[in-house]
Amino acid sequence: MNLKTKISALIQDYENPARIAFSKKYPAIKTPVIFLRHLARNLENVLDPRITYQTRVDFFDCVVARHQSVLRRKLGESDPKLQEQKIINLQQAIRRLNGVVIMPGDIFSFWKIIGRPKYQDGYVDGMLLSNGKIIEGVGGGLCQLSNFLYWIFLHAPLQTVERHHHSMDVFPDSGRTLPFGGGATILYNFIDLKVKNVSGQPLQLKIWLTANHLKGQILTPEPIAEKFHVFEKNHCFIKREQKYFRYNEIYKETKISGRTIKTEKITTNFAPVLYRVTEEYLRQNHFKVLDFTAPDTAG
Repeated sequence: MNLKTKISALIQDYENPARIAFSKKYPAIKTPVIFLRHLARNLENVLDPRITYQTRVDFFDCVVARHQSVLRRKLGESDPKLQEQKIINLQQAIRRLNGVVIMPGDIFSFWKIIGRPKYQDGYVDGMLLSNGKIIEGVGGGLCQLSNFLYWIFLHAPLQTVERHHHSMDVFPDSGRTLPFGGGATILYNFIDLKVKNVSGQPLQLKIWLTANHLKGQILTPEPIAEKFHVFEKNHCFIKREQKYFRYNEIYKETKISGRTIKTEKITTNFAPVLYRVTEEYLRQNHFKVLDFTAPDTAG
């Protein structure tokens, strides 16, 4: 299937969804539905013995992967105060994550470790996204942490069990260093980030904050032979009448002694763009544009 055919199918699915969530059809039942989903996910996590972890106060010696993320970025017209409050929330969360060890065959669950963000646990209101709109809520800003973790996990011998991509492209690029769609969205607790240790060694997470960055490493007791490279293909903006979408594909390459032993597609990202896209913005960032406005270009 060529690229235009793939994108055409995604546009058709977006414009003609097969189903609409009950909570959107009937907003009055949204709260009880979410409550039931919380209970169901808690039960699921309790019944799966692989969803477990240990914590060590000392750290393994060998670095498998490392990553850092800028704490303060311009995010559209959002209030900079929310980024400062986000940092407080990150501080609370990484206290639970730092030193976590995932044993071979076990599954890491973001929400199993972090728990529900609460004011009494030191969390504050931060920036949350709801249907593409910025709102304030307790624990807001933890998406930066899930984005960070997903990217570093891709560079280690970990298999993604559950990951949800951001359904909308909300902010224009500002200092972006990772591919579009290289993160993971979360929502307590049924939109989770889960990965499985598929190596023969325990994997340990070391994570901390500096004045300007969120930093982290994945560590092992002994060196591992594999090296991992993550890259994108077919990144483009898609014009459809007066609306824009964004698309790319993420791949992971595994190498041993410099020789590629496996290349796999990790995910396809497709999302409507909510900010204003101008010719200047596209030109300055060297973005490719595919026009699907005319009927004969959509097939």
